[in-house]
Amino acid sequence: MKFLDVLLGAAAASSALAAPTCTTKTKRAGKFKFVGVNQSCAEFGQDTLPGQLNKHYTWPAKSSIDTLLATGMNTIRIPFMMERLIPNQLTGTVNETYSAGLIDTVSYVTSKGAYAVIDPHNFGRYYTQVITDVEGFKAWWTTTAGLFADNDKVIFDTNNEYHDMDQSLVVNLNQAAIDGIRAAGATSQYIFIEGNSWTGAWTWVSSGNGESLLNLSDPEGDDKLIYEMHQYLDEDGSGTHEQCVSGTIGRERLQAATEWLKANGKKAILGETAGGANDQCISALTGMLSFMEENSDVWQGWLWWAAGPWWADYMYSIEPPSGTAYTKVLPSLQPYI
Repeated sequence: MKFLDVLLGAAAASSALAAPTCTTKTKRAGKFKFVGVNQSCAEFGQDTLPGQLNKHYTWPAKSSIDTLLATGMNTIRIPFMMERLIPNQLTGTVNETYSAGLIDTVSYVTSKGAYAVIDPHNFGRYYTQVITDVEGFKAWWTTTAGLFADNDKVIFDTNNEYHDMDQSLVVNLNQAAIDGIRAAGATSQYIFIEGNSWTGAWTWVSSGNGESLLNLSDPEGDDKLIYEMHQYLDEDGSGTHEQCVSGTIGRERLQAATEWLKANGKKAILGETAGGANDQCISALTGMLSFMEENSDVWQGWLWWAAGPWWADYMYSIEPPSGTAYTKVLPSLQPYI
C-alpha cells in the first residue's frame, strides 16, 4: 500500500485473541487458488533503517495467523524491507537477526499448509533511491530466494508497487527477479509480477503495464508467473478513504484488466484490496469478488490489506479480534474464501 507511512510510527500493542466472529472451516471451498491477507508490520518504520525490533517494526502474531487461516484463508503476504534483510548494498549478505524473523514467520505459515508470499515492500526503491542496478537486483533476489528455495509453499513477489519509474526499467527489474529466483534453485515456486503505476488493476492497460510486461519469460515455464494487481475502491484508488465510489465500482475497475488477461492467456491475483465498513463498500467488494469468481479462469484470488498487530483502529484492519474489517466486513467476504 502506498500510503502506509501515515501509520508507520504506530505501536499499539496487540490484544489477546478472541474466537473468530466467522464460522470457521478446515478446507477452502471457493473458486480461488489464493485467498488471504497482508500481515503488515515488518516493513513499518521505513524512515528508520535498520530500525529496532518491537520499536520501529515487529513480526506478525502467530495466534492471529491461526485465527485468519481458520476462516478458510490459505495465503499470507508478508511485507518486509529489502534494506533490513540485505543491508548496505544489493549484492551484500543477509542480516541474520532480521532474516531469522522472516524465516520463522514464513516457516510458521507454510507449516500450516498455507502459502507465504515474500513481499519486499520497497516500491522499486532501495534506501529511497529508484533501483537502477538491474544486476544488483538480480543478485539480491538470488540471495533472498536461496533462503526459501526448498519450500514449495513460498511465493516470491518481485517488489511492491513500482511507481514513477521508466517502464523499461520495471520490465528489466521483473525479469531480473525471475532470473535471480530461478538461479537460486527455487524452480517450482510461483512468482508474482508487479507493474508500474502502483500496479493498479484499473490502470493496468492504460499505464502501459499490459503491453510492456507481456513477454516476461520464466526459464521454468510461464505457468508459474502470476500478475499481481492492487485495487482500492475509494475516489482516487488510494485506499485512504472509508467511502467507496459506488456499489459497482469494484467490478468496473477490474473490467479492462480482465479483458487483457483473457486476451493474452495470463493469470492474476489481486494482491491488495480493501473498502470501508459500510453498506456501499461491502456491495462494491462483494460485487468485485463475484465478478472475479465469474472470471476465475484468469483471476487466481485476492488478499486483503491489512492485518498486523500495530494497526490499532485503522479503518481496514482485519487483525483479530477487534479490527474494524475483521468484525464488520469479513463476515460478508466469507462466501468468497
